[in-house]
Amino acid sequence: MTAKSREERAKLIAQYKEIPIQAGVYQIRNKQSGKVLVDSTPNLKSLNGRASSLNSGTFPNKELQREWSEYGEDAFAMEVLEVLKPSDNPFVNVKDELKELEAQWIDKLQPFGDKGYHKLK
Repeated sequence: MTAKSREERAKLIAQYKEIPIQAGVYQIRNKQSGKVLVDSTPNLKSLNGRASSLNSGTFPNKELQREWSEYGEDAFAMEVLEVLKPSDNPFVNVKDELKELEAQWIDKLQPFGDKGYHKLK
């Protein structure tokens, strides 16, 4: 690796680290059936990790994992549904806020049965 390419790489890494971490709700959507899994994460930059988990066969939702393994990554889309707005209140619990936002999206999309990978409670 040349000194110039090392410098460019270091600059790109520094720029990446400056991107603010955003919490939010996302969906993994089967492009063929339209079924979705709604989930939340404190770091939307970590969505690549979800794809890695699915590609390695270790994703916790077995039905989604089975279909991902059967149809392949190209049959699915990962889409951010909503970014959690940061709060000025220091007492706000981001984890609780995320779970509430996720619950709102699940209520809105009703991803159960033929529409999704969630189980009715």
